[in-house]
Amino acid sequence: MLLVTGGAGFIGSNLVAALNDAGRGDVAVCDTLGHDGKWRNLAKRQLADIVPPAELAAWLEGRRLDAVVHLGAISETTATDGDLVIETNFRLSLRLLDWCTATATPFIYASSASTYGDGRQGFRDDQSLASLRALRPMNLYGWSKHLFDMAVAGRAANGGALPPQWAGLKFFNVFGPNEYHKGAMMSVLARRFGDVKAGRPVQLFKSHRQGIADGDQRRDFIYVDDVVRVMMWLLATPAVSGLFNVGTGKARSFRDLMTAAYVSLGAKPNIEYVDMPEQIRGAYQYFTQGEVERLQRAGYNGGFTPLEEAVDAYVKGYLDRDDRFR
Repeated sequence: MLLVTGGAGFIGSNLVAALNDAGRGDVAVCDTLGHDGKWRNLAKRQLADIVPPAELAAWLEGRRLDAVVHLGAISETTATDGDLVIETNFRLSLRLLDWCTATATPFIYASSASTYGDGRQGFRDDQSLASLRALRPMNLYGWSKHLFDMAVAGRAANGGALPPQWAGLKFFNVFGPNEYHKGAMMSVLARRFGDVKAGRPVQLFKSHRQGIADGDQRRDFIYVDDVVRVMMWLLATPAVSGLFNVGTGKARSFRDLMTAAYVSLGAKPNIEYVDMPEQIRGAYQYFTQGEVERLQRAGYNGGFTPLEEAVDAYVKGYLDRDDRFR
């Protein structure tokens, strides 16, 4: 059996789908389903179990697993409950790491590009403690992920006990099917697609930084299929461990992203720019771009889907259909 925490969420449910497609029905999911329809992310899947997070420790007792893919977290970048975020994103992760170490179980976990903060230190996935200590995440979520990265990297640097395989994945701006339950944390493409389809203007933020045009704030947008391919490759390549960026290595603008959606529908772009809310201006990233050479040097050669192709696949395969779920 293989365990995916956060398996009912966005990236997790796409991974579960890929595991099913590869012939694995022995997948257990640890997650909360709640009342927001998140169960639909798993409605087409075969599962061995669905484990409430509060019961996970007891469920793991005496169990043997092929691997743990730990994607569960409080992922809102606007979260403010420090105690809850640290308990969920840091301390629970430590307990899973220790369990995987004790049972010699491969452990793959989600980190985040938000650990890089405003990007002044670059976006290089150097797992040395000196490089990690120089990073300054800009929000509570990013800090919680950064704390865990440092804990794992510290064990690796000092010869501490670790699972036979461990991999921390610094996801950049992932978009794709099954993100609909995320509300304000959905990709701009998913949030604004209704406007695109209806012919209403799509609103993007104005720039409040000299030298950067409105809508030209840039992100390393990566399609969820590419992220899943990386995780499936790691599951099949147990000799690879480390901290890796998972992005395309190419920053594109929000304007590019939304223009591609219009092109996919054969419509003329209709974009207007609005002021960015004052409360987020000080913590807003204007540029992210992952360096992905470490992942490629480790042997990954799956490539990454160009933005326009990814948007077209998302729009035509999911967003513009009655059934939007994978």
